[in-house]
Amino acid sequence: MSGMFDRKCWLQTVLWMSTLLALAWGAPAAIALESAATTSPRVTATLISDAATVAPGQTFRVGLRQKLAPKWHTYWKNSGDAGAPPEIRLGLPAGATVSGIIWPGPDRIAAAGPVMSYGYETEIVFPINVTVPRDATPGQNMAITADAEWIVCERECIPEQGSFQLDIPIAETTAPASDDVKAAFAIADARKPMTGPWSSRLVSEGDALALTVVGADLTQAAVKAAYFYPASWGVTDHAAPQQLSLTDGTLTLALAKGQTFNPAAKADGLLAVTDGGGVTRWFEITPTIGGAPAGAAPTASLIENLPLWQTALFAFLGGLILNLMPCVFPVLAIKATAIAKLSGGELREVRLASAFYTLGVLVAFTALAAALLAMRAGGTAVGWGFQFQSPLFVAGMSWLLLAIGLNLSGVFEIGLGVGGTGQSLAQKSGHAGSFFTGLLAVVVATPCTAPFMGAAIGTALTAPVYICLLIFLAMGLGLAAPYALLGIFPSLARALPRPGLWMVRLRQAMAFPMYASAAWLVWVLSQQAGDFGVLIALSGALLVALAAWMYGIAQHDTGRGLLSRGFAAAAIVGTLGLLMQLDGATTPGAAARTEASPGSANYEPFSNARLAALRKEGKPVFVNMTAAWCITCLVNERTTLSTDTIQQAFRERGITYLKGDWTNRDPEIGAYLRSFNRDGLPFYAYYPAGGRDPVVLPPVLTEAIVVGELERANTSASASPSSN
Repeated sequence: MSGMFDRKCWLQTVLWMSTLLALAWGAPAAIALESAATTSPRVTATLISDAATVAPGQTFRVGLRQKLAPKWHTYWKNSGDAGAPPEIRLGLPAGATVSGIIWPGPDRIAAAGPVMSYGYETEIVFPINVTVPRDATPGQNMAITADAEWIVCERECIPEQGSFQLDIPIAETTAPASDDVKAAFAIADARKPMTGPWSSRLVSEGDALALTVVGADLTQAAVKAAYFYPASWGVTDHAAPQQLSLTDGTLTLALAKGQTFNPAAKADGLLAVTDGGGVTRWFEITPTIGGAPAGAAPTASLIENLPLWQTALFAFLGGLILNLMPCVFPVLAIKATAIAKLSGGELREVRLASAFYTLGVLVAFTALAAALLAMRAGGTAVGWGFQFQSPLFVAGMSWLLLAIGLNLSGVFEIGLGVGGTGQSLAQKSGHAGSFFTGLLAVVVATPCTAPFMGAAIGTALTAPVYICLLIFLAMGLGLAAPYALLGIFPSLARALPRPGLWMVRLRQAMAFPMYASAAWLVWVLSQQAGDFGVLIALSGALLVALAAWMYGIAQHDTGRGLLSRGFAAAAIVGTLGLLMQLDGATTPGAAARTEASPGSANYEPFSNARLAALRKEGKPVFVNMTAAWCITCLVNERTTLSTDTIQQAFRERGITYLKGDWTNRDPEIGAYLRSFNRDGLPFYAYYPAGGRDPVVLPPVLTEAIVVGELERANTSASASPSSN
C-alpha cells in the first residue's frame, strides 16, 4: 500500500514538473525578453525589448528600464540644476542600426535649497529604436549588449553603472511582448513628446524671458497649467517660477533668463501642458528668438508690427500679385472668355458680371478662412492649400477642370434647357457663372502663395477671428481687383473687339489650359496614391467625358433627352463611386517621390533631426519646402534650383540642400513652416555657416536672387566680429 502511494506521488510529481517544463519551453514565444538586473538599494535596472522574436529588417525597441526606490530619481537629457542624464551604449551585430534615446517628457523635481531638477521618479524606460539587419538568418539569435551609466539622487547623488545582454531569437514573424514589458514601455509612451501645433516666440528683456505660444486650441478650458523645459542647460533659471498667463489662443510664460542664454542660439524644448482633467502632455517647440521669427523675411516682421489697416493693405497686395502666379493660369482661360462676352454688352451687365465674380472670390476666401480656423480649433495643423493634400480633392478637381474644358470646347452648355429655353435663364446663368468663376479662381489659386501672402496668412491664422477674416477678405479683394475694375470702369469692356466668330474660337482655345491642368492634377495624384490613383483618375475622366457628351446630346435632342440625361447621371454616379475608392489608397512616402524628382541626387529629404545635426556642425543649409500640387514650387525647381549654376554654387560653398515634400500632410513640415509664421508654399530658407540665423527667400526665385542671397550671407559672415 505504501509502495503504491509512493509510486502515485512520484507520477504526480513527474507530471507536474513536465507541465512546468512545457510552459517554460513555450514561454519565450509569448513574452518579451528582459536582461538580468543590476540592483542597488536605490534602483533596479534591466534592458528590455518590446519584441520576443524579431524578423529581418524589422524595427523594434529596446530600453533601459529603471525601477527607483521611493524618493530617488533619475534624469532627463537636461538634468536641470543637478545630476546628469543617463548614457547608454549599445553593442549590435553588423548591419543593425540604432537611434538615439527617445527621451520621455520629464517632471520637475525640487531638491534641497534653490535647486530644481528635471527627471523621473518611481519607474521609467529610456527607449531606443533598433533595426534588425535585412540579411539576418531566422533560427539564430540577435545579441544586443549595453553598457550604461546613470546618476540617481535623493538628498545625495550616487553614480551607478551596469552591463546588460539580450539574446533575441530571429524568426519569420514577431511575437508579442508580455504584459509587464508592455506596461513598462507604456510609461515612456505616455510621456512621448508630440510636435507642438503652434507658433512660439521667446523674447528677451533684461534678465527676463517671455515665452509666447499661439494656437487656437490654447483655451482656458484646455490649459490649467504649463511649464517650459528647455532642451539645453542654462537657457532659463530652472529654479525660478514660471508664471502663466492665458487668453484664448495665446499662452505666455514669464521666465527668468539662465546663465548661458544666447539670443543667437536655438532655444528648443518641451512645453508641458496640463488640462482640466489633470493629464499632462509634452509638446516639442522651437521658439523663434526676439521680436520677430528668426530669419523671417522683412515683410514677415513688418506685417506683424504694422497697424491693422497696413496689414490688410499688404494682404491686398499679396492677393493682387497672386493673379500673376502659375496656379491661377487655368482660371485665366475662364476670365478671358468671360471678358470676351462683355464686349458690346450693356454697362449694367458688365457691372453685374464683375460684382458676381468679386462676390464669388470673397465667399471662397471667407470659407477657406473659416475652414482653416475650424480645423485649427480642433487641433489639426493645416495651412494654405491644405485641401490639395487630399487625394479625393485632387481627383475631384481634375474631373471638374476636365468638365469645364469640355464645356469650353462646346461638348455641352451650362444653363441651356432642352430645346434652348428662354433668354432670361441664359442671363441668370451668366451671373451664376461669374460667381462660380470667382469661387474656382480661389480654389485653384491655393496651391501657390505670392509675395506678402505667406506672412499675411501666418499672421491671420494666429490672430483673433475678426482680424483673420479681415485679412482673408483683403486678399480676396486683391485677387478680384483686375476683374472688379470692369465694374468700376465698365467702359473698359468697350475697348474689346465687337462680338463675332473670334469669341467662339477664343472659347475653344481656352479649353486647352483646362485639359492641361486636369492632366497635371492626375500627375499630382500619382505622387499621392501611386499607380492606383492614376487608374482611378483616368477611369473617372472617361466617365466625366461620357456624362458631358450624353448631357450635350440631351440639350439638343428632345426625342432622346430623358434617356441621355439618365446615362449622364449614371456616369456621374460612377465617378463618385470611383472617388470613394481613393479614401483607402496607399500613399507612397516622400522618399519614394523624391527619387523620381529632377536633381534628386543633389539633395537630401528634410527632417528636423538632420537640419539640427547640420546646424550643430556649423554647416550651411538650404531648405526647400515643396509639393507636387504647388506649381510655383515646380517652376522654381525647374528654372532655378535644379540648374547647373545653382547646383555649382551649392557645391562651392559646401551647402547641404534639404527638400521637404508636403504633397501629403506632414506634421513635421507643418510645424517647421509655422516656426517662421508661414502656412503656405513655396518656402525657402538659407542657413549660413556657423549656426547663424536663417534667411527667408521670396516665393518666386531666379538664379540671381539665390546666388545674391548666398553672397550676402557670406559677406555678412566675414564682416561679423563673432564669425570666428
